[in-house]
Formats: sequence, structure tokens, C-alpha cells
Amino acid sequence: MRTIQMTLDDDLVKAVDRVSKQLHTSRSAFTRKALREALARYSLEQLEIKHRQGYERHPVDADEFSVWETEQAWGDE
Repeated sequence: MRTIQMTLDDDLVKAVDRVSKQLHTSRSAFTRKALREALARYSLEQLEIKHRQGYERHPVDADEFSVWETEQAWGDE
């Protein structure tokens, strides 16, 4: 683990300290968790962009999924 120095707004530090205390954790642990969650969210957003771009390049054919319609179970039968 590395120690780094960051510059944060005073109100952000106060909010992090308040929540960290409520969660019975340290400022560093809270920040590590928040950064991990932000990185995971960013990765998911990038995958969604690639997915959307793939469908823009190769749109779904009108009957592409029709073969699966008989396999669907909607729970109303």
C-alpha cells in the first residue's frame, strides 16, 4: 500500500470524516472503497458504451430474436 497526498475541498473532507465516523472506519478506508466503486462504475460505463457502439455498427435484424419468442416465459400463462 502507498501513502499519497491529495488536495481536497474542506467541505468534502468534513463530509468524508463525518461519514467515516458513522461507519466506524478511517478516512483512508472510506476513500479506498469510494475510489474502487468509482473505478468499477467507470469500467461498467465503458462496457455499456462499447455495447451500444456495437449495436450502432451492427443493428439488430427485425427477426433476429424471433426464434426465441416461443421460449419466453412471462408468468401470465
